[in-house]
Amino acid sequence: MKKAMVFGGGVSGNGAKKLLENIGYEVILVDDKIGVSSSEGIKLLPEIEIFIKSPGTPYSELVKDAKKMGIEVIDEVELAYRYMKDFGIKSKIIAITGTNGKTTTTTKIKELLDYAGFRVKYAGNIGTSFAELVLENKTLDYIVLELSSYQLENVKEFKADVAIVINLAPDHLDRYEKVEDYYDAKFNIANNQGKEDNFILNIGCAESVLRKDKINAELYKVSLNLLDEFQDAYVKSGKLFFRDEYILDASNLSLKGRHNLENTLFIVTVGKILGISADVMREFLYHTGSLEHRMEKFFDYGEVIFINDSKGTNVESTRFAIEAYDNPILICGGVDKKLDLAPLASIIKEKVKSVYLIGQIAPLIEKELLKIDYPSSSIYNCGKLEEVVKLLKKNLNKDLKEVVLLSPATASFDQFKNYEERGKIFKKLIVENFTEGE
Repeated sequence: MKKAMVFGGGVSGNGAKKLLENIGYEVILVDDKIGVSSSEGIKLLPEIEIFIKSPGTPYSELVKDAKKMGIEVIDEVELAYRYMKDFGIKSKIIAITGTNGKTTTTTKIKELLDYAGFRVKYAGNIGTSFAELVLENKTLDYIVLELSSYQLENVKEFKADVAIVINLAPDHLDRYEKVEDYYDAKFNIANNQGKEDNFILNIGCAESVLRKDKINAELYKVSLNLLDEFQDAYVKSGKLFFRDEYILDASNLSLKGRHNLENTLFIVTVGKILGISADVMREFLYHTGSLEHRMEKFFDYGEVIFINDSKGTNVESTRFAIEAYDNPILICGGVDKKLDLAPLASIIKEKVKSVYLIGQIAPLIEKELLKIDYPSSSIYNCGKLEEVVKLLKKNLNKDLKEVVLLSPATASFDQFKNYEERGKIFKKLIVENFTEGE
């Protein structure tokens, strides 16, 4: 029997394992918690034909040794794509990456296609793994994939029918030696596309424009502002247009904020590529709901409102969230991703009333804030969310209009399993502690 090795037992790794076993491989799962150890895995490499590296796993000795032995190292996205080709699965792929807005754009494209009557599901960095999806769904019209830079590092044959890079901003510098490596990994989404495919480019993003030469597909240009006479989607006088066609009034969008308006440009452009009418898109986008953990208003305490933006896992995302409110009280912090914190400190000083810090990075944010003379009396270095909520209980006056915004600006792994767990715990703590004030 053919043997494969899967490194990492998360959603992606388990999906890859399930698919490989279905097509006749014996699979060795390397995971120090639920599989064999990495050191044991190294000993088993001579038996292996194909090696699947999960996106969250490091480029350890195990991966390096596999490559030295000439074993093909791919990721689960590549594996699932090859399975589609080998088994004649005709579903079209819409693939979305970028620093911010991936989950909202992916979800809303999927929901729009549902609304328009297509058979569609999403996968990748959201929901189920791509591998498990294609194993269990062979007759979909469309598969919408949210893809992280990690998931795009080892693609070889993978090709999207429609590819999107929403925007690029510094992130994951704990993984990449330089920010350009991160941006280039994102642009692997354009690999293997031809003139029969489509690429939607944000021409308002300088780093994306710098990588325009990587695009061989039919190009669609979008930006919030009209920057190019041949631009496809843009906003003018508060109205969103596709080429010369009026699509919708920005003020009527149910998803609020400048970042969501940018996401909407991509959603509309996909709709136009697929032949969905402006009327259908307008009806959908005027009434669709916001996502959990993304600018989610979930609780009122008198005049105080609480916003869960736990999905804000980088500085740029948190900047968008802060700018959506007037003088909010911010809760932020988490893992140290080795990012430059000066832009975060600057936006906090300019627009945030007070800040409650949590996690590994809290002392670094505090130091950056003090360096630019943000008032020390407005900084609360709490360490944990539980301590934040205790202090808020003391400090908040329910008769004053306030916005309390959890938007961490970084990942959650120092204290939580993921951003979803962080958001759910935050909501639970707030509801438990402030319900009595209703």
